[in-house]
Amino acid sequence: MAKIQNISEIHPTLGFTEFDILEKYRKSFNESELGKLHSVFPFECMAKAAGLSDRRLDRRNIFSPSAKIALVVLKAYTGFSDRKLVEHLNGNIHYQIFCGIMIPPSLPITNFKIVSAIHNEIASRLDIDSFQEILASHRKPYLDNLHVCMTDATCYESHIRFPTDMKLLWESLEWLYRHICRHCRELGIRRPRNKYRNVAESYLSYCKKRKRRASRTRMLKRRMIKLLEKLLSQRDGIHSEYGALLRYTQDYHKRLSIIRKVLVQEKEMFEGRKVSDRIVSIDRHYVRPIVRGKETKSVEFGAKVNNIQINGISFIERLSFKAFNEGIRLKDCIRMQQKLMNVRVRCVAADSIYANNANRKFCTKYGISTSFVRKGRAAKDEPLRKVFRSELSKERATRLEGSFGTQKQHYSLSRIKARNRKTEILWIFFGIHTANAILMIEKIRNKTAKAA
Repeated sequence: MAKIQNISEIHPTLGFTEFDILEKYRKSFNESELGKLHSVFPFECMAKAAGLSDRRLDRRNIFSPSAKIALVVLKAYTGFSDRKLVEHLNGNIHYQIFCGIMIPPSLPITNFKIVSAIHNEIASRLDIDSFQEILASHRKPYLDNLHVCMTDATCYESHIRFPTDMKLLWESLEWLYRHICRHCRELGIRRPRNKYRNVAESYLSYCKKRKRRASRTRMLKRRMIKLLEKLLSQRDGIHSEYGALLRYTQDYHKRLSIIRKVLVQEKEMFEGRKVSDRIVSIDRHYVRPIVRGKETKSVEFGAKVNNIQINGISFIERLSFKAFNEGIRLKDCIRMQQKLMNVRVRCVAADSIYANNANRKFCTKYGISTSFVRKGRAAKDEPLRKVFRSELSKERATRLEGSFGTQKQHYSLSRIKARNRKTEILWIFFGIHTANAILMIEKIRNKTAKAA
């Protein structure tokens, strides 16, 4: 008998008493917020769109395809770490019903890494457009004001330390020196001579300084760049002579190529030249600095996302780890909403960055009212238009910008702790749509009450 079974498979084998207890748990689950959250997600359709299978290497998985999607939603909803989520899943019958599995108390799940394995599997198959079309079609009957489009951009920051040139160079030196020592130890050869320990002592002394003079910073940076060049040449020398005896992983080659790029960029910046596409982290080489111009945080490091909102429900229009101008994407936002809802957009609420001449002409051409500040002479009904613009702007500022704060504070999107690009995108996607699902519970209840 399998350790963990789907609930649907074990119903016929349960005695009457056990079956009654399970039905009571199911009833209490359906009445809870977790049960209502489960009802607003089309798990089967999403699993089918992702192409998930319940078998891997001819072995049956513990989680069915829809249970895998449910587990990712559960992680976004609870905000637990992988280890803590597995502990709660073992002991909480509602969590098990949410995922559609039954875990015997005597045979709990012990491998918490199964959560990250499922994350990686879904992340590699995630198609944001197809998933959002499924969710939009499932939620459309409960939404109002489908002709109103609200749009704005925000940055979901990655969980990385604030990058500086010195930190980046030191991380590169530390990683490279550690692997050179490992290669020499495996090959049984003498470690090549370099100034790593001297630079390490100087860097530690530099870090302890409260005030760091520019001359000292420049001097230490020059030493670190020269040492990084030497370490790379020493590593290449070892590889050319003993490369056939060493085994390299794919991550090793990727990290080495990133360090080479860091060296090129740091040398150019040291010489006073500007660098485009700048690397700010060795671990997350895909992250780029995004200048937002905020008073408290001028630069952010993470994914920039342009969202549209329909009756309080957010959808991702564009997600990129490189900076982009959201002001030129208003036409795409309008087209996306019309595609998802199959309703013509009549009103647009957006920030002042979207109020360029091209967007104004587009909206005027198709008869779309906007929240933009008027240009030119006032019309006869200007007082009414002013009130309308004010209401649109107020609604956008409270709903759309408020949703950003809700997602970041309550759905683990303030500092995303994913380890690679694909899982970070997955984390953002399910964080946004889990927040949407909580809003949908109230909308479905109100719609059902009105219909009754």
